[in-house]
Amino acid sequence: QVRLVESGGGLVQAGGSLRLSCAASGITFSRYTMAWYRQAPGKERELVATINTADSTTYADSVKGRFTISRDNAKNTVWLQMNSLKAEDTAVYYCNARISGFRTAYWGQGTQVTVSS
Repeated sequence: QVRLVESGGGLVQAGGSLRLSCAASGITFSRYTMAWYRQAPGKERELVATINTADSTTYADSVKGRFTISRDNAKNTVWLQMNSLKAEDTAVYYCNARISGFRTAYWGQGTQVTVSS
């Protein structure tokens, strides 16, 4: 079975940092583009960052310069380093895995990030 398990969420003060982790199993990790999404209550799910199989990255404008996505294929893990956190970053963060040209995508259970001001 495919599993994506997020960890690292929690409560942090504005201006602080957190690092989220997503550990994958049941897939050939190196073949997948990985992404982080987030969803705040009452709002649509938002794409935060992606990293493809060539380690090329993309970021939402709202997090550019503050967040960094990275991966280690040997560890089947993708991270999201979040610096200079703001109250508006508060959301449930989800890990996503997909292969270009294939419909199937996999999701983790989510991890809560709360930024206090």
